[in-house]
Amino acid sequence: MTPLGRLLVDRIREGGPITVADYMAECLLHPLHGYYTTRDPFGAAGDFITAPEISQMFGEMIGLMLAQAWLDQGAAAPFTLAELGPGRGTLMADVLRATKGVPGFHASARIALVEASPRLREVQALTLAPHRPVWLDRAEDLPDRPTFV
Repeated sequence: MTPLGRLLVDRIREGGPITVADYMAECLLHPLHGYYTTRDPFGAAGDFITAPEISQMFGEMIGLMLAQAWLDQGAAAPFTLAELGPGRGTLMADVLRATKGVPGFHASARIALVEASPRLREVQALTLAPHRPVWLDRAEDLPDRPTFV
């Protein structure tokens, strides 16, 4: 049995059943044995690859669509530009690069990243440093203002 498996068995023996959410949180984010805390799963050398890691065009198209939606809905200022589970921050970086020429978009945007992994938050901080993102643990913590996800 793996070390994480032993920890989970011990936890269940001591406290009884756990929820699927608790089980997944341990498997993905345990400080010593979690999937996202012990490796870099992204890219060709990892376990999977996402569209933003293949081509910047994906994020740029999403960025232009978001900018148009923002304009169509009255160009709210400020507004939240949020990403859930942003990985390395590549998608958000591409979105922001594509929208830099849209008057008022960057000045009005407040970047919010919903990310539970401390390791990935560090990577995102490097990728998105000029945009001063804010990290949240849960989507429910997003501010109450116009938001594009």
